[in-house]
Amino acid sequence: MMALRTAATGMAAQQLNVEVISNNIANMNTIGFKKGRAEFEDLLYQDVEQAGAQSSSTGTVVPTGIQIGAGVKAGSVYRITTQGSPTQTGNSMDLAINGVGYFQVQLPSGETAYTRAGNFSVNAQGQIVTSDGYQVIPQISIPQGATAITISASGQVQVTTSASTTPQQVGQLQTASFFNEAGLQATGNNLFLQTDASGSPTVGTPDANGLGALMQGYTESSNVDAVSEITSLIVAQRAYEMNSKVITTADQMLSTNSQMKQ
Repeated sequence: MMALRTAATGMAAQQLNVEVISNNIANMNTIGFKKGRAEFEDLLYQDVEQAGAQSSSTGTVVPTGIQIGAGVKAGSVYRITTQGSPTQTGNSMDLAINGVGYFQVQLPSGETAYTRAGNFSVNAQGQIVTSDGYQVIPQISIPQGATAITISASGQVQVTTSASTTPQQVGQLQTASFFNEAGLQATGNNLFLQTDASGSPTVGTPDANGLGALMQGYTESSNVDAVSEITSLIVAQRAYEMNSKVITTADQMLSTNSQMKQ
């Protein structure tokens, strides 16, 4: 009975849906996190009676035919890149991008990764780094004795020292944008890698040429909405239960058929 296999595909699809939703909920407080959405496609159809086929010698045709679907499959897990709300932290090294763009990070492998998480720090060498110690690109060093660090909306990094109260520029931050942000590959640790789907990055100065402005003392919160995720979770649970009910019903029908043959 095809209903058994069809309902099984439905249960597998809703299991994937719940896994995506659970990851969204788990990352509600992750800085710069972008939620995912499971998308599905129907499977191939069996043509029991072809629509448009002739049904008589006089040329009449079947208007709709009979097609039986084979169920559902996962099409993709789409990353929704809408911006999360800025959260004020009061930390001068925390940065949020108000608009389009990603911070560039150099991995230990030498690759360039991209992130929306701007909770940066300064290491022992005075370099601006991520929470995992990866250097922010372009490399900027904060001199020893700096008493204040100011980062403008356009990414200019200025410091004042105990020896001079006049701000001195020590570097210029740059951000990158992608034609297809959803095509970036998530690697964990709030980092993404470029792929053929995302296209090559366009690097430029923040707050110019369509890139978002930087906000010092803020971080970007996750774009997960708790209410909508819980609603989606309930819908997925009900769909899973309904598919399991189909399997139970189909099994009972097979059992009845088997008893009739005996």
